[in-house]
Amino acid sequence: MSTTLECGCAGVPELETFAMIRPIAALALLGLTALPALAEDVSTADVYACKDIAADAERLACYDAAVGRLKAAEDAGEVKTFTRKDVEQVKRDSFGFSIPSLPKLAFGGEHDGKGKSEDLKEVTEAVKSVGGARGALRITLENGQVWVQIDDKSVNPRGQKEARIYQAALGSYKMKLDGGLAFRVRREK
Repeated sequence: MSTTLECGCAGVPELETFAMIRPIAALALLGLTALPALAEDVSTADVYACKDIAADAERLACYDAAVGRLKAAEDAGEVKTFTRKDVEQVKRDSFGFSIPSLPKLAFGGEHDGKGKSEDLKEVTEAVKSVGGARGALRITLENGQVWVQIDDKSVNPRGQKEARIYQAALGSYKMKLDGGLAFRVRREK
């Protein structure tokens, strides 16, 4: 049985296989290029816009289409839903690091009523270990964060159970171990 392909490669198995794979590869490539376009076309605003449609059947069709696009984007990994709790956890975990894109996670409910997002000003965490000498402490917290002392203040590191870290002037941070003397720190990990 002989198969004639448009490429004129009948009888050459390698070329016949390539000729059959080429359309499949083109479809796969088309699918991959459609993902970014899908993400651009999907937003919750599409779902909210449906509520303004007066006719029941049209409103339902609008909801079905908008939710279908949103679900497809979510399944494709292009859209992710975060709760306020998720955002707060990200802010706590990243406290002390400069992450320029983090303010983009300030969703509607976190505003102070003046259009400004509330920033996390301090955290209190359990201390896992304190190492180093006075004036050069390395504090590891239970949540995995590692902070390093950057001033030369003498702080007693023994038996400390809790660290309070807060923002100081010009983007710096200070720490108090069990309410003791404040000293300057920077986040290492």
